[in-house]
Order: sequence, then C-alpha cells, then structure tokens
Amino acid sequence: MKVGPGVIRGATGTRPMKNTYRALVRTASCLTAGVIILWPMSIRGQQAVSLDEAIDLALVRSPQMLQQDQAVDNAELARRSAWASFLPSLSASTSGSLRSANVLDPNTGQIVGGSSDSYGAGVSSRVTIFQGGTRFVEMNRTDADMQAAIARRENQRFNVTLQTKNFFFNALRQTDLLEVARQRVEQAQQNLEIVRARSQVGRATISDSLRARLDLVNAEQGVLQGETTLRAAEFALGRQIGASAAVVPLRPSSLEPTMLPLAEIEIMQLAESGSPTVIAATQAANAASANVRAAKASFLPTISMNTGYNWNNQHRSFTGGKTSWSLGFSMSYPIFNNFQRQSSVDRAQFSYQVSRLQEDDARLAARQQADNALYSLRTAERAIEIAEEAARVAAEDLRVVRERYAVGVATILDVLISQSAASQADATVITSRYDYVIARAELEAILGRGL
Repeated sequence: MKVGPGVIRGATGTRPMKNTYRALVRTASCLTAGVIILWPMSIRGQQAVSLDEAIDLALVRSPQMLQQDQAVDNAELARRSAWASFLPSLSASTSGSLRSANVLDPNTGQIVGGSSDSYGAGVSSRVTIFQGGTRFVEMNRTDADMQAAIARRENQRFNVTLQTKNFFFNALRQTDLLEVARQRVEQAQQNLEIVRARSQVGRATISDSLRARLDLVNAEQGVLQGETTLRAAEFALGRQIGASAAVVPLRPSSLEPTMLPLAEIEIMQLAESGSPTVIAATQAANAASANVRAAKASFLPTISMNTGYNWNNQHRSFTGGKTSWSLGFSMSYPIFNNFQRQSSVDRAQFSYQVSRLQEDDARLAARQQADNALYSLRTAERAIEIAEEAARVAAEDLRVVRERYAVGVATILDVLISQSAASQADATVITSRYDYVIARAELEAILGRGL
C-alpha cells in the first residue's frame, strides 16, 4: 500500500515536468519564430544603398516631386481643354408630359374629359466660328504653361537629387572622419606606450604620462562624438529615402576629381539658356504674353453657329409625329462693359512686364550661381591637392618628432602637437574631397544636367 502511493506520487510528479518541458519548447519556438520574423527588419534597418538607389527612392517619396507631377498633369488637362474648344458642343434632350383636357366629341356633340399627351426629343449642337483668335491664343498659353510645368518639375528633380547627394555624402564623410578619429586613438595609445617605455628607464616624467593619457582620453571622446554624428547622418539619409532606420551608404568606385566635359564659357551659356529655372521663367513670360493677346481679343466680336433637330408626337410611339430642324448664326459684341476690357488688358500687360523682368533676373541668377559653383569646384580641386600635401608633411613630421622623443631630444608636448596636426590634416583631406563632390552636384543642379 505504501509503494502504490509512492508510485502515484512519482507519476504525478513527472507530469508537471513534462508540461514544463513542453512550455519551454513552445516558448523557444515562439522566440525563434520572432527572431526569424524580426531579423529581416533588423537587416533592413541597417540596409546599405548605393547613390543611384538612394536618388531613385528619394524621388519616389518626395512630396515636392509629387506636387510637380500633379502640376504637369493639370497643365496637360488645361491644354486638352484648350484644344477641345475648337470642337462643337453636342447635347441631347427628351421630354414627355401628360395633361388632362376637355374635348368635343364629334359624334355626340358633347364635351367630354380626355387627355392631351406630348412626347418629344431633340439633338442640338453649337460651335464658335470666330472668337477674336482667343482659342489659338489659349492653345499657345497652355503650351507655355505645360513647358513651364515640365521645367519646374525638372528643377525639382535636380533639387531632390542634390539634397539626397548631400545626405549621402555627408554620411560617407562622417564615416571617414570616424575612421580618422579611431586612428587617432590608436596613435594616442602608441604615444602612451612610448611614454611608458621611457618611464620604465627613467627618461620620462609623470607629466609626460599624464599628457599622453589625457590625449588618449580626448581621442576616445572624439570617437564617441563621431559615432553620434555618423548615426544622425545615417538616419537623415534613411529619412530622405523613406526608411525608418539608419541607412549605410555604399561608397562609390571613385571620389577623385575628374575633368568637366564642358568648358567654362559653355557652362555659362548653358546656365543662361538651358537651366530649368530659366526655362520655367521664359515659358511663364510666354504665357503672360498670350494673356495679353487674349485680353485684346475681347475687343473683337464673337460669331457662333447653332443647329438642332427635334421630334414631337402626341402618342407614345416612335412612329409618326412631327420633325423639325434649325440652323442659326449669332454674333455678339459688347459695346460698353464698364471699361472691363481695357482693365483686363492693362493688368495683363503689367503681368507680362513683371514676367519679363523675372526672366531676366532668372538668367542673371543662373549665371551667378553657375559661376559660384564653378569657382567652388575649382577651389575644392586645389584644396584637395593642398590638403594631401599637408597630410604627407604632417605624417612625416609626426614620424620625425616621435623619433626625436625616443632619443630624448623632443618633448611629449611636441609629439602631441604633431599628432594633432596629422589628424587634422587627414580630416581636411576628407572634407576637401567631399566638398568637391558636393560642389559638382550643385553645378549639375544649376545646369539641369549631369556632368
């Protein structure tokens, strides 16, 4: 009897263990599934994109690009409406009525109650024969508006491209600067090791050790700041392309300066004639000129023609009934409308003058911006050469000062100064290279074409 209960207790004791094991298995399975599901999200959160991919994604998600696309669509609809004004309007109508009426019965000679029904249908058309040339002017105006909308969209496309390049290359810049900061940490550690080695033989002071240690701490602080700046730059790039996490930019094959395909005079001519902002301003002026001609056309008469075909029947039947047709011409001319026509002409002429001034200013602005971008590009090219030479000199100076410190000729302060100069020179090289890339992108945005 004692054994039975013991066995029962043993059996009941194993059931919770099995249930616990099964629960653990289920929990592990759920966690594994969660990791599998969330793992791609983590990868996407740290996805890497090339420059072309980043530009394509930024153009797709840009609200400004969508607005410009809508403006082009609206201009296309307006142009279609202007073309449709040459076509006649066509309408159809139908009617039916039931009405009680007292009629005379010819057989009995008495007045009896009855009904007088009526059914009818008709087709009518109207076309404007002459409207003072307004329709042709409207076609020209809508064409100019269409070209202006396309130019503004192209200008916005290059602006978004420039913004994306700024975010993209800023992230790469911060990546390279972070690498320089980490190299400075390594060099600071080497300096500290040199000081410790000299301290062991009694050839370094406590101040040397403290300064070397302080330089290492400052270098590590620079790494932390660089990591924070890099993360912010990668998140900014992610936002630009529609990602909800940091995005790593893929380094292009080369960032070295290359020769421009156009001479300076060709660049200036292209900026004055082919810049999207100049094209948009020119087409806007053409549209304003068309508005002036349309306003003057209101002094001419309007001639139109209308025609129609009607059918009437007193019985609910398609057979029988009466048909009729009509053709008419009409002309209207407002003799006096409270000077509204002259006011419209004056306003249109004033708007045209303003648009021409804006066109001239757009040409001057494009030339100025192109010259600034081109000068910045030349400056960046020269700055790269100077920075690379300075980096070579600073690296050699650091090597010499370290050797002098090793033999007791130089002080640790000399080493730290040379170390700081070398790190700054490396950072200047990186900054100069990316300044050149951005200056070239700005020139492309001004010209509205790739270089």
